[in-house]
Amino acid sequence: MNVLIVDDDPLAREQLCRQVSELDGYRVLEPPAGNGEEALALIDNLRPDIVLLDIRMPGLDGLQVAARLCEREASPALIFCAATDEFAVAALQSTGVGHLLKPVRLEQLREALQRAQRPSRVQLAALTRPPLTDGNVPRTHISARTRRGIELVPVDKAIFFIADHKYVTLRHEGGEVLLDEPLKALEDEFGERFVRIHRNALVARDRIERLQRTPLGHFQLYLRGLGDSALTVSRRHVAGVRKLMHNHLAAP
Repeated sequence: MNVLIVDDDPLAREQLCRQVSELDGYRVLEPPAGNGEEALALIDNLRPDIVLLDIRMPGLDGLQVAARLCEREASPALIFCAATDEFAVAALQSTGVGHLLKPVRLEQLREALQRAQRPSRVQLAALTRPPLTDGNVPRTHISARTRRGIELVPVDKAIFFIADHKYVTLRHEGGEVLLDEPLKALEDEFGERFVRIHRNALVARDRIERLQRTPLGHFQLYLRGLGDSALTVSRRHVAGVRKLMHNHLAAP
């Protein structure tokens, strides 16, 4: 069985390569991948049977890579690798998806490889939401169906949501996607991270840079990641945005 290792940590990649090489019946494919984009390219070129896939990586993370693979007719079996302090550990255990906890032990690796299989769309969807604890827990990723299939956008990469007729546009660091979700539902779920600035707009609180009044008396909000572009703030929400910015500046 050919195994591709995907991890942004060189030491973790080296350890997994060494451990897989010690097991009979498995061959490590070279080179390993250091991020999600490299992983998808290598999977296309090398056709691995199994992928050891780190969850938390820069760029496309492990869940996003898995979502892309899930849309393909033929994709490798996946084993997610996670640190014990990551949100996904409990979800991995509850959904039954193949996974390993870092630091990986050889016997656990052997068992995971023997049981490796392709995760289903239902399992992937469950992984984007941590198990319920005290009430509803916001998702860590937002799912959108695009021409490339299912895309998972990490919430911390989102810049704003804009409602327009039936759909909501999510602008994120990598571009835009359309969501078939009501803006109000998104506000209820992510209210601690996003603030309403207009009846049709939510913006990420931690991306607010400045509020500027135009010569015509309108208010424009500039966000980190949008360059010189700005969003209009309705008069009824100006006071709330100002208060939020003041509290942020006053915070220690």
